Amino acid sequence: MPIHPSRRSLIRGITAAATVTALAGGLAACGGDSDAATRTTDSAGTVTVGRLSNGAAKETALKVAEVKSISAELPDAVKKSGKLVIGSGTLPSGSPPLGFVGSDQKTLTGSEVDLARLVASVLGLQPEVKRFTWENLFVGIDSGKVNVGFSNITDTEERKQKYEFASYRKDDLAFETLKTSKWTFDGDYEALAGRTVSVSAGTNQERILLEWQTKLKKEGKKLTIKYFQDSPSVYLALASGKIDAYLGPSPNSSYHVTQTAGTPNATRIAGQYSGAGETLQGLIAATAKKDSGLAKPLADAINYLIDNGQYAKWLSAWNLSHDAVSKSEVNPPGLPLDNS
Repeated sequence: MPIHPSRRSLIRGITAAATVTALAGGLAACGGDSDAATRTTDSAGTVTVGRLSNGAAKETALKVAEVKSISAELPDAVKKSGKLVIGSGTLPSGSPPLGFVGSDQKTLTGSEVDLARLVASVLGLQPEVKRFTWENLFVGIDSGKVNVGFSNITDTEERKQKYEFASYRKDDLAFETLKTSKWTFDGDYEALAGRTVSVSAGTNQERILLEWQTKLKKEGKKLTIKYFQDSPSVYLALASGKIDAYLGPSPNSSYHVTQTAGTPNATRIAGQYSGAGETLQGLIAATAKKDSGLAKPLADAINYLIDNGQYAKWLSAWNLSHDAVSKSEVNPPGLPLDNS
């Protein structure tokens, strides 16, 4: 979803690795298709993460079963339904390692879906994944078609007006450049003067980049921002020199760097920045409708996974250990309103 209707209220970053475009090409954007294959084919008490990942993760079977003291916290309606309806806002071309079509060319896989399946197991619920366009993911949560979004959603103070959160991963952004580029970003926006940077519209990183552009303009300096329809177009522009860098979520960029290593268009991370700005560590969170009563059981389930080791093994399987948090929090401080 490189283009979103609102650049203020829909804040999240996603990108995709060009090397998996052919694999992911069959994944069409939709308004909420249920992917039955993502529910689970594991035996009772086991969740296998990294399945069908096409090399993006190490397939790992994790033992996890219902914790009744936590599932007892669920709202009655969810408990009676017996399932956790999980929303994923996923680009048609995929967004590895976070969410993309698997090696069977039909199943939605990725680190976000895998964590949701682990959480569902702790809650004693059957996971049912519904795939949406990014903007329709929030419509699905609002309408009740989805219980919770696990889709690299940034915790923001603006979003707390409509949603409640259970954090589970650090939200860091990364500037990705060609490996041959000498440019680096050390956290000072002044380094962007005279540069051309691509970013996805309607995302947290776009908001930050636009703020830096405004500051530079006041100083008589120019930052050019370019938008593209999909990630292959972004990386083609990067390879051809039409842009100097791409600003996106750190997990996606780190994945793409590993996939392009040794190729003529090898890339590198030129610098990182917190998704919540200079003074606050950004957080990615499971997102439910405000006052749904889901945030606490979700956070408790995540903390159970943290305390019992499955969380660390999930991150390790997807090469995301550097994004670990020490605990899940309900509605922790998020991107401030004046930055939303």
